[in-house]
Amino acid sequence: MNKAEKTHSQRHQQQRRAARLRAVQALFQMDIGGMGARRVVEEFREDRLEGADDTGAQGEADAALFEKLVLGVVEIQVDIDQAISRHLAKNWRLERLDGTVRALLRSAAFEIIHHQQTPIRTILEEYVDLAGDFFSGPEPGFVNGALEALAREQRKDELAGS
Repeated sequence: MNKAEKTHSQRHQQQRRAARLRAVQALFQMDIGGMGARRVVEEFREDRLEGADDTGAQGEADAALFEKLVLGVVEIQVDIDQAISRHLAKNWRLERLDGTVRALLRSAAFEIIHHQQTPIRTILEEYVDLAGDFFSGPEPGFVNGALEALAREQRKDELAGS
């Protein structure tokens, strides 16, 4: 890979990471504010997908991935929530989790289940890293454990031997 290709690839990865971050922010906003998905997507498209946003998140986001994540989660949220709930500790309900953790898990679960073209290790690393950006306590480990279990259930062939 030459230098230009490497730079393009890095930029593409940064845009995808920014899209995931913005999707988590949008899902959180919808969860606590009761706004509809289309309205939140439009708000983010207008104000928060290019450059720094009002939360300090940097970088241009992959708008198509952002929209696919947000609308995809909303479309199959019941299925996603059931899949996540199967991997929570006994007596824990998804509603008991911090809103940001819920948003992280929902977005990641959508990718695990419906983005077979994205390597599972990439998805896990991205969302655990994002959890680390939001939290300095046990939450990133919790997110990692829940997503690993979901990934083993959904994409066991890809994780075979790891």
